[in-house]
Amino acid sequence: MRTLDEIRNQLDQATERRSELWHLLSDGHDPALSDELHELEDRIATLWDEQRMLKAQQRFGDRDAIIKRARHEERLARAA
Repeated sequence: MRTLDEIRNQLDQATERRSELWHLLSDGHDPALSDELHELEDRIATLWDEQRMLKAQQRFGDRDAIIKRARHEERLARAA
């Protein structure tokens, strides 16, 4: 898994490229640039998701452990 700094750097690069693409597309429609922009938007969304997941994992711990604990607490609440 990548570090937050690596993800942030990739996000910065991707958002800069996105700005360039929007600027180029403002001059006129280009199917290749449009396709690249759509792929880049998907990449940015994936990077944001990865960053949120890594931050949550650092803050709260492993996702599987959290779910296991929540299910256990839910069973205890239902039993009570």
